[in-house]
Amino acid sequence: QVQLVESGGGLVQAGASLRLSCLASGRTFSTNAMGWIRQAPGKESECVAAISWSGTSTYYPDSVKGRFTISRDNVKNTVYLQMNSLQPEDTAVYYCAASDTLVVVTYPYEYSYWGQGAQVTVSS
Repeated sequence: QVQLVESGGGLVQAGASLRLSCLASGRTFSTNAMGWIRQAPGKESECVAAISWSGTSTYYPDSVKGRFTISRDNVKNTVYLQMNSLQPEDTAVYYCAASDTLVVVTYPYEYSYWGQGAQVTVSS
C-alpha cells in the first residue's frame, strides 16, 4: 500500500506558477512510477505528467509540454509538479498517483494508488 498526500494547490491568475507536492508513505516509494492526473468538470481525466521510478524518464501531453515539469526525490519520498504559465484551462483537481510499475505509465487506469486531490484554479 502507498498513501499519498498532495499539497500546494490554490487560486492564481493566468500566467502565474504553482508547485504541487506529493508526500508518499507506506511501501518503498522508489519502486513506484508516479504521475499527476487532473480532473476538470465535464472533462475526462488526463495524465499531465509521469515519471519513472528512477526519475530518468518522464512524460507530458502536448497540452502541458514546456510548461509543466515533474520531478521526484526518492530520499524525501516526494514527487513534485512545477506548473508555469498557467492558463484557465488548467483549472482542475490534480491528483498524485502511484503505479505498481517501475516505468512511466500514461493512462489514469494504470495507477493503483491515489491521493485526495488538490484544487488548482486559474483565473483569467
